[in-house]
Amino acid sequence: MPEGDTVWRAAHRLDEALSGRVLTASDFRVPQLATSDLAGRAVLSTVPRGKHLLTRVAPGPGGEEPLTVHTHLKMEGVWHVYAEGERWRRPGHLLRVRLTVGEQPSRVEALGFELGTVDLLPTAEEDSVVGHLGPDLLGPDWDAAEAVRRLTDGGERRARGVGEALLDQRCLAGIGNVYKSELCFVSGIHPETTVDEVGEERLGRMVALARRMLESNKARGERTTTGNTRRGQRLWVYGRGRQPCRRCGTPVLRDLHGPEPQERSTYWCPRCQPAAGR
Repeated sequence: MPEGDTVWRAAHRLDEALSGRVLTASDFRVPQLATSDLAGRAVLSTVPRGKHLLTRVAPGPGGEEPLTVHTHLKMEGVWHVYAEGERWRRPGHLLRVRLTVGEQPSRVEALGFELGTVDLLPTAEEDSVVGHLGPDLLGPDWDAAEAVRRLTDGGERRARGVGEALLDQRCLAGIGNVYKSELCFVSGIHPETTVDEVGEERLGRMVALARRMLESNKARGERTTTGNTRRGQRLWVYGRGRQPCRRCGTPVLRDLHGPEPQERSTYWCPRCQPAAGR
């Protein structure tokens, strides 16, 4: 599942391609929206909200209310933008949403492939799909203190492993498996250490670090947490199971958790991140 910086880049591409232009065609290839038509409406903006994308369109020519195309990439989804005549990089049968602006020969298309979620709803009702999310690490609503409060609110949340807690989009929005593993490594904390054991002070430092990591990577083509942008050198532990830790040389461990086929991976160094009590 994509991280918040990936979603931010997707929103930025869609915003640049579509905003301020009138849709000349739309095509929703999901059963519940098959007859929906946004042609004639101007695109106002596309904004990210955690791992969600909100493409807002103006009222229709007949005075219809403003609408929002809500999409979520889930595991395999991606948005591409193509100029007239460009060859698609994904097969047509995987297309879920097609938004077109302009006419030939200057037509531009935004194509959403394998999107995990596609909704069309009144813009005034966006909270029904994203209102549950915590502060967005890359959003204007970012509030570090509120994120820590949500992470530590109640005994059940405090008893969770910090790795699991960081993935909870209700607490803070934008962290996925990559940043979870990288944050725990850089912080020297085993991912199964409970939130209560980590404590609010260290948790606050982790949250601040998460913000810095995503901010520094949001406009990059290739994500890095090590500061090294060379291929194979960009991450500390994620995707490096059985390879030597970059700090101590101990083989990095990997664990799978969650139901198939959406199992999540956690990577850590057993020496740099000892389990609690060892």
